[in-house]
Amino acid sequence: MKISSSSTVAKLIQGLLIGLLFALPALFLFQTDRLDLLEYKTWDWRVKQFASPRPSSSQIRLILLDQYSLDWGAKTMKLPWPWPREVYKPILDFCARGGAKVVAFDMLFTEPSVMGVEDDARLAEGILAVPEFIGAAQLSRSDGTTTHWPDDTDNLRIPPLIVDPAISNQLDHFTFPNATLPIPEVLTNATALANVFGNPDRDSIYRRISPLARFDGQWVPALGFSAYLAGGGIDSNTPLRLTAQGLQLKGNRLLPLDHNGQVILRFRGASQTHRAFNAAAVIQSEIACQAGTPPPIDPTEFRDKYVFFGTTAPGLFDLRPTPVSSVYPGVEIHATLLDNLLELDSLREMPTGWVVGLTLILTLFAAGIARICRSGLQILILAIPILLLPWVLGCAAYTHGYWLPMVVLWTGSLPALIAVLGVNYAVEGRQKRYLKNAFRQYLSPIVIDQLVAHPERLRLGGELKELTIFFSDVQGFTSISEKLDPQQLTEFLNTYLTGMTNIILEEGGTVDKYEGDAIIAFWNAPTDQADHARRGVRAALRCQALLAEKRDEWAARYGSKIFMRVGMNTGQVVVGNMGSDQRFDYTFLGDAGNLAARLEGINKKFGTYYIISEATRKRLGSEFHGREISRITVVGRREPVRIFEPVTEETENQNETLYAGFAAALQDYYAGRFGEAHRKFGAFQDQDPISARYVAQCEELILHPPKEWTGVWSMTEK
Repeated sequence: MKISSSSTVAKLIQGLLIGLLFALPALFLFQTDRLDLLEYKTWDWRVKQFASPRPSSSQIRLILLDQYSLDWGAKTMKLPWPWPREVYKPILDFCARGGAKVVAFDMLFTEPSVMGVEDDARLAEGILAVPEFIGAAQLSRSDGTTTHWPDDTDNLRIPPLIVDPAISNQLDHFTFPNATLPIPEVLTNATALANVFGNPDRDSIYRRISPLARFDGQWVPALGFSAYLAGGGIDSNTPLRLTAQGLQLKGNRLLPLDHNGQVILRFRGASQTHRAFNAAAVIQSEIACQAGTPPPIDPTEFRDKYVFFGTTAPGLFDLRPTPVSSVYPGVEIHATLLDNLLELDSLREMPTGWVVGLTLILTLFAAGIARICRSGLQILILAIPILLLPWVLGCAAYTHGYWLPMVVLWTGSLPALIAVLGVNYAVEGRQKRYLKNAFRQYLSPIVIDQLVAHPERLRLGGELKELTIFFSDVQGFTSISEKLDPQQLTEFLNTYLTGMTNIILEEGGTVDKYEGDAIIAFWNAPTDQADHARRGVRAALRCQALLAEKRDEWAARYGSKIFMRVGMNTGQVVVGNMGSDQRFDYTFLGDAGNLAARLEGINKKFGTYYIISEATRKRLGSEFHGREISRITVVGRREPVRIFEPVTEETENQNETLYAGFAAALQDYYAGRFGEAHRKFGAFQDQDPISARYVAQCEELILHPPKEWTGVWSMTEK
């Protein structure tokens, strides 16, 4: 938007201050996490829209203990719940048969089997059958069965971890004083132990997971991270580095962590986006393979795959709400972490500096531009891209791996826009009401609306501008007024001036003033009108038509037939507010206006009621028709002026013979052939007052031939 005045600059500054006034509280709410609950909703929408599998997703398989498997076990195998531990051995054997790379169990075996030690031993046999088995432990800050590792625990299998000194005092995020550990058969035989505990966000939805936890001085990876390590994602001798930016894995590979040391998960889709099989089918497949019959599941489905085992049956209480689903198996959260590690495309928080900068820029820009808007509609139109921008930026940031908070951007910009709308209504509304009241007496409503929308077009002191200027007078007004008493005269003037003024205003004209019965008006100010000459001529023709319509009615009422003479010229004048500090008028000054006034008076010389100058005629184009009347000079002006009588096309067609004959006679007159001109004018003198005037003029010139002839008729009276 173009800044065109000091007033606009002042408004812009006001808008920026309003924007700052709302940006700072928005940032305070953001920094104190008071916008989180709203922000989570926008984040969940983004996650759903952009969730899609990646190549790494095909490397993961799920074995789910679902309700069907429970029902099958109870009906077919007569299995009670909890299942005997030996039931899990066929599952592990089938994974080993298929050549699974890693098997991770999201199931806690914290108590010895009620079936006896042999049952636990069978589970241990199954664990030893797979090349890499990840067992589950649960770390907690409040609950647990122990506060120390057993003395014989030596299979945690995590590479050395170096903590950056800059965050060494921030390890509380990772530290857990309590743990619930599995039975010895799992603890001692598993390749590694992993933490399966996770914390949801404040609204109880799981969006992130901590990849590491610290218990009794030892770092413990999450289930998905442990599977990544066991599958060879990092050499066991390559140290990890925990920094303020995240977890440095290997070389330049970084796992970004949020301010609480958690990974923001990039979900791949709804539940079972990763290929899933139910536990019953896997058990049946292992039994079929042992019997030498075709299994329901091809063992090669698990070849070189990361296999996660977990529960989805509603009664087993491991369904979690996530952005992609309100019932999402907990085991799939761990699988999603592994998926993100394999692709290394987990999401990261947008740096605080960027959030602060974007909030300030957007809010200040919105308020600043809105403050210089000229109407509430413009602000509403501006609000659309302003309010869409956080959404666009948030989605674009997501595709580039960032969580850009959107709510803080709205919290700053939307109230700022509303506040500016209120300020504009209070301040600009008062100015608009003032302008409307000031100009409604002599401007059309359309012009007033344009002026209100663009008040800078009304410059105090005036500006040089081309106007089409209208002067009118009632013929014989003095004699008319002498016949009327003051009350009747007032009624007549009000009736006459109202009718004429309404037409002028309807054509977009500005009424300058009334001088008794005279009307002075103009077009093309205070607002620009490219067709100002056509508007003026059209207004004059309509005024004459209204007079013709009302002539008999007004004659009966006021005792005289009313005729109006009009003069019109187009030219450069100075137009603006002129007068004193206490009282001023919106008017014009300049020779172009003087000529319009002279033309009104010249009507008396030719017996016409409407004369326009050549300057006005040139700007009419082909819309109006008419005839050239004369070349004249007026008092106070040396240069001759061609004058015209405009008429409608219909009038010209009706008087085609008259106008053609008059034009031919006028050319003879200009050439000094007065006798020939006299004869031609004489043919029309009974029906055309202008021709009658020329007949008399030609007779005078024949009797007193001029020494030098220019064809210009000199007007010696004002």
